[in-house]
Amino acid sequence: MSKLKTSSKNLEWQEADDVKGDLLGILKVLDMPHVNPMRIFCFRTRGSKSKSYARIWSFPKIFQRALRINPAYVVEVLSRHYDKLNPDEQKKVLIHELLHIPKNFSGALLPHRTRGRHIGLLVNKLFKEYKKAL
Repeated sequence: MSKLKTSSKNLEWQEADDVKGDLLGILKVLDMPHVNPMRIFCFRTRGSKSKSYARIWSFPKIFQRALRINPAYVVEVLSRHYDKLNPDEQKKVLIHELLHIPKNFSGALLPHRTRGRHIGLLVNKLFKEYKKAL
């Protein structure tokens, strides 16, 4: 983990180099050419009351244009839940978060369900592909 720490009252964020490494490993195996790993940033949160294992944060187009920077995403893992998972379950969580990124890598996020797509079902399929390729 990087030494950069930021906190707000009881919430603490740390850059999560281990999570970034896992994401890079997943992206080397799975066919997700639309995902630019250099524009995904990973953080571990401590002190959150959320029940989530992880979240992905978008960077809306208005901010991209105002700041004149390219689309980016932040994957946040919530330590109190994520760190208790075994490595396979952690990979599934990260695959889930990657599936929220649209094919145009615009900075927007895809929902859990659409007419022809359900992230939960797709995660299991992709995780099997990932494990088979190792």
